[in-house]
Amino acid sequence: MTNKQRVVLVTGGMGGLGETISTKMADAGYKVVVTYSPGNTKHAEWVAGMKANGYDILAVPCDVSDFDSSTKAVAEVQAKAGAVDILVNNAGITRDTTFKKMDKVNWDAVIRTNLDSLFNMTKQVADGMVERNWGRIINISSVNGSKGAFGQTNYSAAKAGVHGFTKALALEVAKKNVTVNTISPGYIGTKMVTAIPKEVLDTKILPQIPVGRLGKPEEVAGLVIYLASEEAAFVTGANIAINGGQHMQ
Repeated sequence: MTNKQRVVLVTGGMGGLGETISTKMADAGYKVVVTYSPGNTKHAEWVAGMKANGYDILAVPCDVSDFDSSTKAVAEVQAKAGAVDILVNNAGITRDTTFKKMDKVNWDAVIRTNLDSLFNMTKQVADGMVERNWGRIINISSVNGSKGAFGQTNYSAAKAGVHGFTKALALEVAKKNVTVNTISPGYIGTKMVTAIPKEVLDTKILPQIPVGRLGKPEEVAGLVIYLASEEAAFVTGANIAINGGQHMQ
């Protein structure tokens, strides 16, 4: 099967890192579908902008933190694009504050969106991948899931849980040519990160990164494309750090 025939579903594919993953996978010949939050009123504008730039990307509404919404979204993807061959669990949020100040609402929001979403989305596609004897599940974690971060007990816990999920599921589906891997980016030059005041970037963040710069979204997308490839069939259960040497595992 060629890349053009393989269907890729990228959760949170309209923003930041997700958008770059989506467009780069389309460039590589995959049929790309993205999810967007049902509250995002600019989805039609985004799709139109993609089309204007030569990208025919299907977008479906999905609250990845909700199982029923995830079920409905994947059913729509399958009806319009075909069975999902590659799932990129990319959607995520932050609600940063110290544990002393953190409330249950902000704990739950991050756990549901960043961790429960893996169950909600993967549950819809894993059996089909096993039946077809081919599949790729790529889970986007974070450097802070590996090393922790001040004010991110909710986020760090969720992102650490991502790799636990990866390792266990990888064992279950390995013999069916389905791989499950984690990517843990460090500070990547998305709009969210580049909006950080320059003084903070220069004095607090960049000194932590041995290569001395932010990562590029294209660099993470390149890793996703590799893990989705035939050549990566022997890579499963891995947590691949892409953080410029900030935290070595």
